Amino acid sequence: MTERPEIFVDGDACPVRDEVFRTAARLGLVTHVVSNGARGVRLPESPDIRRVIVEAGADAADDWIAEHIRPGDVCVTADIPLASRCLKAGARAVAPGGTVWNEDNIGQALAGREVSRHLRELGVETRGHGSFGAKQRSRFLQALNAEIQTSLRGAAPKPASWPDFFA
Repeated sequence: MTERPEIFVDGDACPVRDEVFRTAARLGLVTHVVSNGARGVRLPESPDIRRVIVEAGADAADDWIAEHIRPGDVCVTADIPLASRCLKAGARAVAPGGTVWNEDNIGQALAGREVSRHLRELGVETRGHGSFGAKQRSRFLQALNAEIQTSLRGAAPKPASWPDFFA
């Protein structure tokens, strides 16, 4: 890979934006924060942090990211279908809780998401994501740094381990 990776943030509800900004600034990476503009997402002043506001719509931000992400780039998203689209484009995907999505775990995650959706349609309560705290932020930072370093080296994505998947 000759170009430096860029970071794409699914920005409207991302709890780790500040961690992404600090990491990107330390490494000198361009970061795209994509949102539908419904809420004001505050960004630090930096020429390397780019605000992208898309039209309102369920998948507008996802579509923009999927159309612009390149092999080796990193997407930060809790959206499993978007993570899958990024992987298909040759990019990397990290969830805010620190899960690194890859070809070994994304299929099962997509299937689990569909099962949960179906159960909710039937009126069954499914568990949420739980609280988000220092442990999840630390796990995210480790995963983000590892994926960026791997991209900088131009290596193929590392398969996930079982603990990463259930984190």
